[in-house]
Amino acid sequence: MGTWKTRGLRGSTLEELINRSNDSYREKGLALIQKIPTPITPISIDKESRHITLAYFDQKSTVDYIGAVQGIPVCFDAKECASETFPLQNIHPHQVTFMEEFEKQGGIAFIIVSYTHKNEVYYLPFDQIQCYFQRMEAGGRKSFTYEELDKTWKISSCRDILIHYLELIQKDLDRRD
Repeated sequence: MGTWKTRGLRGSTLEELINRSNDSYREKGLALIQKIPTPITPISIDKESRHITLAYFDQKSTVDYIGAVQGIPVCFDAKECASETFPLQNIHPHQVTFMEEFEKQGGIAFIIVSYTHKNEVYYLPFDQIQCYFQRMEAGGRKSFTYEELDKTWKISSCRDILIHYLELIQKDLDRRD
């Protein structure tokens, strides 16, 4: 069981942008994607602000988002990176297992990575995540670098959709055919 203490806003900027994009997708009838809350048990609560100051995770969470895009099951996680190197420890093995099982059921799994220092966001297909994990398990790097990313997976914005990842889901589907 992990401990949570004042780390609750990590990644919140990216998640807010994704949440707004998901609202736009829903309003347009393009997709229905929901944020999955991380189940926690509060241990300590500040009496004045009524904010949780210490809590324990009830269970391992799977991914941040799950839903459907035009009838296709989709799950993904959102990660922020402030440097050129993304540590694989930020993606937990149980998340990789869940995404693998999700894909075996006919779904699409991926990670959205925001490089905050570059103001760039990328769609990382599950097979690429798997490659990085396999390399690590074989004794290689415990991270991947910005330079390693295929820049054709960069996510752009489109009008009111700030993180327009649907077109990259289509690209992911097209290459599987």
